[in-house]
Amino acid sequence: MKLSNSLHRGVIKLSAGRKGWEAFGMPVIKLTTTGRKTGLPRSVMLTSPHQIGDSLVLVASKGGSDTHPEWFLNLVENPNVIVDTRSGQREMTAHVVPSESRDQLWDEVTEKFRNYGQYQSKTDRLIPLIILS
Repeated sequence: MKLSNSLHRGVIKLSAGRKGWEAFGMPVIKLTTTGRKTGLPRSVMLTSPHQIGDSLVLVASKGGSDTHPEWFLNLVENPNVIVDTRSGQREMTAHVVPSESRDQLWDEVTEKFRNYGQYQSKTDRLIPLIILS
């Protein structure tokens, strides 16, 4: 995953931001969180499989791993994040979708992008959904 992130950042940088903002039919974002242990900015390239108005939906799948991704743990600790997209940078707030509201949104995401459903089948942990607004 780190190699993929590095390659993606390279494409965006080498194209002066003209390419690299889409992958697998989804918008790509650069999410910057605050490290929960270090307090330092931590950035990762992610896809947003679903949007609700100006809000972005993220899936903390980590490819179906049994552990949550570091970026998710960071935003749980501090939900104030910076998001870079094709159209620029903005400050946003992360909200973990509560389990009672998750099912409908999960169905919408996995209907269009079945790979997330496959990731869920690999792990016993409930893969969190996050809304950035």
